[in-house]
Amino acid sequence: MFYFLFGLILLAAVIFGARSFVQANPADLARKVRTFGGVALLLLGAVFLVTGRFMFAIPTIGFGLSLLGLAGLGGLTGTYKPDKSSGQRSRVRTAMIEMELDHDTGEMSGVVLAGSFQGRNLDELREEQLHAFWQECQQDDQSLKLIEAYFDRRFAGWREHFQSDGAEGQGGPASSGPMTDEEAYEILGLSPDAGDAEIRAAHRRLMLRVHPDKGGSGFLAAKINEAKDTLLRRH
Repeated sequence: MFYFLFGLILLAAVIFGARSFVQANPADLARKVRTFGGVALLLLGAVFLVTGRFMFAIPTIGFGLSLLGLAGLGGLTGTYKPDKSSGQRSRVRTAMIEMELDHDTGEMSGVVLAGSFQGRNLDELREEQLHAFWQECQQDDQSLKLIEAYFDRRFAGWREHFQSDGAEGQGGPASSGPMTDEEAYEILGLSPDAGDAEIRAAHRRLMLRVHPDKGGSGFLAAKINEAKDTLLRRH
């Protein structure tokens, strides 16, 4: 009975693998192989349990769970595989700022790329220095919107205080041409081998953090939408 069940699992694996190889791109194929391998190992572990082979059942089931991404239960095999989405960071760059968004916490941090405070971290600048940099950003619309998104998260009521000095915040014309693939991957916090499912998942996760309806930034939400559309058009 054991060998009959194992033979069925192996046959199904061969058929599934052949179909996936023909139809899937490399990234999707790797994910499907991990998923099917995890399911197959769980079934095999169940067979070990039914037949009383407990010393084989526990590590087999544990390894199967780890392949399926259940890293918290992967300790059954003595290994740990962290959640791929944990610790990811998005990067948005304009002429004057490079900003990072932590996917887990929603916190933003940035570095000044041009102007009087070039090379300084935004978190290190005092309020009057940030005010001066905000005024410098009036010359570049994209940089202005990005620094204002940062202020929205760091300071309550900053608009009333900063704009009371008479700066109108008009900025210059919108910058640059179409978003490149490299920029899109950085904005979504993904590697270039990410597939469609990962792109959509990163987009959903980030929109939960920055959507204007949730108190986030319209500028960042537009960038994230543009990044998703840019990458999906090429897949």
